Amino acid sequence: MNKLLLFFLGLFIFSCNSEEKENADLLVFNAEIYTVDSTFSKQEAFVVRDGKFLEIGSSEALKKKYRAEKSIDAEGKAVFPGLIDAHAHFYGMGLQQQKVELTGTKSFKEVVQRIVDFQKKNNADFITGRGWDQNDWPNKEFPAKDTLDQLFPETPVAITRIDGHALLANQAALDKANITTETTFDGGDIEQKNGKLTGIIVDNPMQLISRAQPETTKQDQIKALKQAEDIALSYGLTTVVDAGLDRKIIELMDSLQQQDEIAIRIYAMISNSKENLDYYLEKGPYKTDRLNVRSVKFFGDGALGSRGAALKEEYSDRPGHFGALLSPVEDFKETAKRIANSEFQMNTHAIGDSANYLVLKTYDELLENDEDRRWRIEHAQIIDEADFHYFSKNIIPSVQPTHATSDMYWAEDRLGEERIKGAYAYKKLLNEAGIVALGTDFPIEEVNPFLTFYASVGRQDTDNYPEGGFMKEEALSREETLKGMTIWAAYANFEENEKGSIEAGKFADFVILNQDIMEVDLNKVPETKILDTYINGKKVY
Repeated sequence: MNKLLLFFLGLFIFSCNSEEKENADLLVFNAEIYTVDSTFSKQEAFVVRDGKFLEIGSSEALKKKYRAEKSIDAEGKAVFPGLIDAHAHFYGMGLQQQKVELTGTKSFKEVVQRIVDFQKKNNADFITGRGWDQNDWPNKEFPAKDTLDQLFPETPVAITRIDGHALLANQAALDKANITTETTFDGGDIEQKNGKLTGIIVDNPMQLISRAQPETTKQDQIKALKQAEDIALSYGLTTVVDAGLDRKIIELMDSLQQQDEIAIRIYAMISNSKENLDYYLEKGPYKTDRLNVRSVKFFGDGALGSRGAALKEEYSDRPGHFGALLSPVEDFKETAKRIANSEFQMNTHAIGDSANYLVLKTYDELLENDEDRRWRIEHAQIIDEADFHYFSKNIIPSVQPTHATSDMYWAEDRLGEERIKGAYAYKKLLNEAGIVALGTDFPIEEVNPFLTFYASVGRQDTDNYPEGGFMKEEALSREETLKGMTIWAAYANFEENEKGSIEAGKFADFVILNQDIMEVDLNKVPETKILDTYINGKKVY
């Protein structure tokens, strides 16, 4: 009898062990997984099949259930959904790799030296660069073109301020663009002193310089996109929102993605030009697994650093100066109305409280009976206390935490002690809207999303300044910040059902970090490194 029992018991065990397991492409186990699902749950393992998350659960259960072609023992490391940069200039950063890099310069003398070094190596016909910030120099006034005129009397030079809203051009560049003291313009400035051009151009007239530059070749464009992708993937970015693109670049991105030349996903805001709007508003949104074209980028005003942000009251450090809108009010309202009558989202750059009020009020009126348009305010940097109530899940603040820690040294000089209370106010924005989409605005700021995380939570620079944090009451929690870099950013792109969290049915985009940013000492967060970046369950970095 005992032998018979043992026989049937052995047969039962054999039949259990021989049960067919389900096939999968990838199993990640023994991990600290932040799913960013509706309950912000943590899990140990997940399975990927056909480029999507199939199941999330315990390591033991998933090992028993699935036979995976590849398994990864995460050894307890932190795993997060693929990171999303909600506002950047992806293509622009790629192009920047081919220009003079001026970020971090501590004086105009250093700027000049970098230009000289660049030209010795490249011998460019038209020298361009970006990244200088006079606020970081001993002399915080805008520079003048005199030195560049002497060094490059025949070679045009045009170097753009870090925020992209001002540039310095030498006389050769001004001549090539046919800019004189008599040149007319709307929105911005062509600076003169004592009846002579200084070379400083702010906002709209900068287009005159751009048009005078040689066109980039298709080869240069492809190189720029591939270089930008390499950088983005190395920081764990699996989706990037590119804030302002022309049709030809969008179509080039699509072509490269379709040919598997680039893997990163892109949410493309089309630049507000007549040609772009006529084409896309007639055609309608365009969507693939990697490219989403359904929004229009409009520039409301300039930047605070160059005093181009449109304020309700004069600048505290320049009496009588209010900044400026970059388009007539009626043009903005007409464009907004046109977009409201389409399927497209509208995303407007608004820095100053006057620009924000115009945009918020217009959005509110146009979207009153349309509850799921998810129009966005890009930057939402300075808000009058009376205007915060306009924000919602239908009028979304898209902000960049490192702008706060970059501007904090001089922002109060521009705004005064009362008005600064409504600036960089991310907690107030979250309380009103229920979500905030977080980005970097790279290459204006660094690509590194862990600096975004650190600035959002700590409100300090990497030297731990200021003590206690800049306007610390406006800091976001770690959970809120992670959501802003994943699921809330996805929501702002109408993509929350396909990305932004580690859940069954969503794209298998995820990153493995060398440390847990949700638990490690906050001051160590900027040191975080990406170990692996995955898109569709395939390792891309």
